[in-house]
Amino acid sequence: MEEHVAREPLLEKQEDFVCYDDCPGCKIEKLKQSDSRIPYKNLTFVWIVTLCAALPISSLFPFLYFMIRDFHIAKREEDISFYAGYVGSSFMLGRALTSLLWGLVADKYGRKPIILFGTIIVVILNTLFGLSVNFWMAISTRFILGSLCGILGPMRAYASEICRKEQEALGMSVVSTSWGIGLVIGPAVGGFLAQPAEKYPHIFSKESIFGRFPYFLPCLTISVFALVASIVSCWLPETLHTHHKENIEQDARKAVLEGNSYKSVKQHKIKGSEGSLLLKNRSILKNWPLLSAIMVYCIFQLHDMAYTEIFSLWAVSPRKFGGLSFTTSDVGVVLAITGFGMLIFQLFLYTWVEKTLGTITVSRIGAVISIPLLSSYPFIAGLSGLVLLLVLNCASMLKNVLSISITTCLLVMQNRAVPQEQRGAANGISMSAMSLFKAVGPAAGGSLLSWAQLRQNTNFLPGVHMVFFILNVVEFIGLVMTFKPFLVLPEDEVSNLESDPEMQGSSSIGN
Repeated sequence: MEEHVAREPLLEKQEDFVCYDDCPGCKIEKLKQSDSRIPYKNLTFVWIVTLCAALPISSLFPFLYFMIRDFHIAKREEDISFYAGYVGSSFMLGRALTSLLWGLVADKYGRKPIILFGTIIVVILNTLFGLSVNFWMAISTRFILGSLCGILGPMRAYASEICRKEQEALGMSVVSTSWGIGLVIGPAVGGFLAQPAEKYPHIFSKESIFGRFPYFLPCLTISVFALVASIVSCWLPETLHTHHKENIEQDARKAVLEGNSYKSVKQHKIKGSEGSLLLKNRSILKNWPLLSAIMVYCIFQLHDMAYTEIFSLWAVSPRKFGGLSFTTSDVGVVLAITGFGMLIFQLFLYTWVEKTLGTITVSRIGAVISIPLLSSYPFIAGLSGLVLLLVLNCASMLKNVLSISITTCLLVMQNRAVPQEQRGAANGISMSAMSLFKAVGPAAGGSLLSWAQLRQNTNFLPGVHMVFFILNVVEFIGLVMTFKPFLVLPEDEVSNLESDPEMQGSSSIGN
């Protein structure tokens, strides 16, 4: 029977890899092996789509305090942070319940359909959140948005698949940088554009839709950007291999008839999407390098999400509660400066730092420096004027640079711990676990801040001192977990395979 696909070797010197012309994954592999240049165009697409996924997550934090106040659900001013925490957590709870499913679907049907669907969901549901008229509508729209937006997990797998081995750190850096900037620029957008009828009465009247829905403008702005990202997603090349079983069996029969070795078919199956003779018997849930990296990642993400919520709520809280009495615009300025600093660091310094120190060392150094930095925050509240702005901007920028460096390193380790055909599921597991921890972060952070503001006159860690102390405890736990025997680096498990160039694609698989 005539074969339906044409095959050609990726490179003349690499006869053990069979390329199927109708397989998008093979086309990407062929391009990677024939062109050593950095895929700037695809990485730009990755940056835009990841930013689209990140912006809605934390854009509500600067105005969430005022949104909850306007819903009139809190009986006391001190309770506002408590209710705000649950709105912040609803997105992550929804994402925790569905991330693994989206990862499995991405492994079966491809990365691109999930990414395109997720960007459209952001356009619709983020807009609806801005039109919320009560507490329950706000929680519902955020929960559904988190459940249906499965972009990040497939995007992580995608970023590693479009890059050569030596460029994987750059690919993960693009994802984590865009993600981190989104978590900072999002609140900046929310801070600048919330309540526009009050801030910019000469542009927006109180009778307009932006006056009747004071938190709609920042949500609409992000939704418009998401619409652009959905259009960009149409140009993303698929990276998933789509080989048919009969094609591989035909190769095997042909090899036997010609008297050639069956090694090429076996090696192709190791690298292809139909699975590997070696990998099929390995359960992803027994891959300790992957699971240990995910657990450490979850601890740091719990800390980062709680910090993100606490920072904005703390900044807008009254001075009598240990806050800074900032407006949403003030918070927006601080976070915009922070985002610019993060962008500069990730683009020009991170790759050099990672190559010089190594991924795990960067994570440890970042955690160590973060602890005394966070301890200084309650004392920053005692400053005022230009000194306050200068010190706060420096502290915020340094804290977020350290956090994004830790995140990038752990993402690199996770993607190196699994082969391509397991990356969707692996990142789905990572996203589900991380989202569960992040769902706890805002609720715990808001409740913690609300409780701390009631204990201003205690002798032991009064007021917000207790808040930042607990954040440091979580950071310290994450630091301890980066050491052996808990964290196992992927390379440690397969050092015996590293000398075999044919097995480099699977050299990061744990026991």
